Amino acid sequence: MDIAAEVRNLRDEMGMNRREFCDYYSIPYRTMTDWEYGKRKMPEYLLRLMVYKASVEKLLDADKK
Repeated sequence: MDIAAEVRNLRDEMGMNRREFCDYYSIPYRTMTDWEYGKRKMPEYLLRLMVYKASVEKLLDADKK
C-alpha cells in the first residue's frame, strides 16, 4: 500500500473527514489533499507519527471508560 492510501485509510479508521483530520493534526488542508491524491509525497516518518498519536489517543480513551 502506498503512503497516500495509508493516509486515507488512517483517516477513514478515525472516522474523520479531511477537514477534521487536518484540524486534528494541524496540517493545512491543501497539503493533506495533495498527499492523498499523490500530488506530493508525505514523509514516511510523519505517517508513523500520525499513527502513533492516533493509537495513543485510542488507548487513553479506552482507559477513561
